[in-house]
Amino acid sequence: MRLSAIVGVFATCLAISVQPTANAQESGITFVHAGRLLADPAIGVVQRDKTVVIRDGRVVEIRDGFVSEADGRVVDLSDRFVLPGLIDSHVHITRQQNPNARLMQVTDSEADLAIAGAHFARITLEAGFTTVADLGGDNNAIFALRDGIAAGQVPGPRIIASGRAVSIHGGHGDSNGYRDDIMHLLSPESVCSGPEDCMRAVRTQVRAGADVIKITATGGVLSNTAAGLAQQFTDAELAAIVEAGHRMGRRVTAHAHGVDGVNAFLRAGGDSIEHGTYLDEESIRLVRQSGAVLVPTLLAGDFVSRVASSPDNFLTPAQTAKALEAGPKMLDMARRAHAGGVRIAFGTDSGVSAHGDNAQEFALLVQAGMTPLEAIRSATVVAAEHLGIEREAGRLAPEFPADLIAVGGDPLTDVTELERVRFVMRGGRIYRQD
Repeated sequence: MRLSAIVGVFATCLAISVQPTANAQESGITFVHAGRLLADPAIGVVQRDKTVVIRDGRVVEIRDGFVSEADGRVVDLSDRFVLPGLIDSHVHITRQQNPNARLMQVTDSEADLAIAGAHFARITLEAGFTTVADLGGDNNAIFALRDGIAAGQVPGPRIIASGRAVSIHGGHGDSNGYRDDIMHLLSPESVCSGPEDCMRAVRTQVRAGADVIKITATGGVLSNTAAGLAQQFTDAELAAIVEAGHRMGRRVTAHAHGVDGVNAFLRAGGDSIEHGTYLDEESIRLVRQSGAVLVPTLLAGDFVSRVASSPDNFLTPAQTAKALEAGPKMLDMARRAHAGGVRIAFGTDSGVSAHGDNAQEFALLVQAGMTPLEAIRSATVVAAEHLGIEREAGRLAPEFPADLIAVGGDPLTDVTELERVRFVMRGGRIYRQD
């Protein structure tokens, strides 16, 4: 059976269990009463007693005051704080780190990953994240899940997907730490060596359906190899990858910890840095000069540090050493980047940490020096611009999809309110209403 058919069968079964909320979108007009409304985080103005008018899943207008229930279907959030659906610019929605993760690499099929992804997608949506960028998933699983959600067959956030990461042979993103013949079986087509081969890998990913190209410019914490966290691609390979991606109309983002890899990728014209653990003043200058974006994934650093230092550590020795080295440095990195004027987009690397815990990143961003409003902007308007969907997400305005969430308190005073989302609507359809 084709993977898309498997996802479709699963979606049919799942839809039965979510019918009361998933079918909440109705023909005609829906009025959402918002007691407090942050419609456009770029402006940052909180309005009171507004009605968001929604037709066919999109915002039509925002009116002063509340309307009568006689005028149409009313969703009463008059005692809530309403804001646009959140965006996580870095997730791994088809997997979640656990003690059996290495075994699952050789036991889980593409279909297994798609089914797990549908489960995690629902959890992520209910946590208030109506859009995510999945960076580094199995091609068939993530593209099928992305398309199933877009078709309304599976409940979940809008997914922008890279599929497999473009990586070097033996580096982060390739198969590591298994028997040699097993690693050859697991090694994806996106692994490459040399500029020409790396251009081929980029084109292969575009052909497979990638919305964005993700590369692993440096070593990574969770690859099971003692290869460090420094630059792994050559400068010539990085230049070839960025050129090939841009020629194919794709943004190129880089997993990058070591400062040599961060700076080399930025000099090659890359669009964004994921993690950025060891960035320096030169990195900050290059980011600002190029207009690139940093996605700091502080939650991932916090999570792996805690796991690696706990009595129940399930990471391998190679992973543990890198987690203890890199994890504690990430908060200070984000603090320096923010102070230096770097544009930061919200991203968690969820799948390393648990799906649904995404909003814990907000408190870490505030610890790194951002105001609550700046942190919210990073997960709305800035993330939307970063992902190229600024006309579809990040704010509530006429013609935008009706992606909105509500919390009980004021997240501009206590940003951890976003960890307690009480209401979720995506495309005019209600998925959570506590």
